[in-house]
Amino acid sequence: MSTVTLDKLGKRYANGVDAVRGLDLDVADGEFLVLVGPSGCGKTTALRMVAGLEDITSGELRIGGKLANALPPKERDIAMVFQHYALYPHLTVRDNMGFALRLRKESKASVKKKVEEAAEILGLTDYLDRKPGHLSGGQRQRVAMGRAIVRDPAVFLMDEPLSNLDAKLRVQMRAEVCKLQRRLGVATLYVTHDQTEAMTMGDRVAVLLGGELQQCAPPQELYNRPDNLFVAAFIGSPSMNVFMGALSGDGTKVSLGSQQLAVPSSVYTERPALRKYLGKKVAVGIRPEDLLVGTQGEATEGRFIGDVELVESLGSELLVYFRVDVEEMSVVLPAVDEPAEEKLELGATGKATGSGTSTGVARVSPSTPVSVGQRIEMSPDVTRVQWFDLATTKAIRGE
Repeated sequence: MSTVTLDKLGKRYANGVDAVRGLDLDVADGEFLVLVGPSGCGKTTALRMVAGLEDITSGELRIGGKLANALPPKERDIAMVFQHYALYPHLTVRDNMGFALRLRKESKASVKKKVEEAAEILGLTDYLDRKPGHLSGGQRQRVAMGRAIVRDPAVFLMDEPLSNLDAKLRVQMRAEVCKLQRRLGVATLYVTHDQTEAMTMGDRVAVLLGGELQQCAPPQELYNRPDNLFVAAFIGSPSMNVFMGALSGDGTKVSLGSQQLAVPSSVYTERPALRKYLGKKVAVGIRPEDLLVGTQGEATEGRFIGDVELVESLGSELLVYFRVDVEEMSVVLPAVDEPAEEKLELGATGKATGSGTSTGVARVSPSTPVSVGQRIEMSPDVTRVQWFDLATTKAIRGE
């Protein structure tokens, strides 16, 4: 039984850059926890601190309940799988997988048994006498994982292990890694910049930005109940549409540019804090799949119109990119050495112009009759709309 606890963990480099700030995370025994975020968000630095490859500036790291801040890597009972496989090209698969065990001076019989057991789990039995140069990318990645498995660690650390594989192989290896982790039941901390990978693999997903934790939750909760505008925009592909809206004084409507949508009373039942924003501007988030695209016509309550700029066919669905008469809005990411405060950009000048236009995207059935240049009307599911405070970028819910 082993857990990993990051208690207000921080990393400041000599040049004054805070790569990680006050990170609080708990990885339960057997849990698969994914760290995800844009480049420079601090996820790999956090992983390297757990591994002992980076010194910890502040906070505490506990592995299996034991304080590990000052422990050298070899005493942390962890195994790490890197983005680059780091296999010895002159050694066979068998020798690569058993290398760490031989360094620990285990008996030849013990090394042979552990290597062959791991090879069977990973489907590498027929390749044990080959060298890395005669293996595919996926096979080399499995060898790297086998090298970690044979050590029987308390914790697995994985730093973007699938990023060097082609798209089809990445999907296949995602499933294999998940099945392997479930079978071994070892606490795993996995780093990726790919939010699709994070959502499909993790029991929980921790989203980082600017070295700070934005939200940690099961994948579906992140998608359906993002805590702030950055998480809402980052999780999901295509990204959530975010428009500038203004609630009417009586709360029955929200204006999006020159167009209006009706807001049913059930929205306020689920998000009572939204009543504080009556008569005020808010950020309105609509997932692409929550937009029903219909025929052209005049905008009425419950629907608004836009002009199609691009249609992408993905076989099972269409992505319809459109321009609509709503104030432009985007999330601006901070640099790595800036505080992780999400910024809103309103209009081309950075201010609310009240007359700008925005681009958006709808995910629709491939049978939807839509083409570039067409004017379409869209009916959003308002009960699934996400609402955000413009000043704090935090979700408006029941708090």
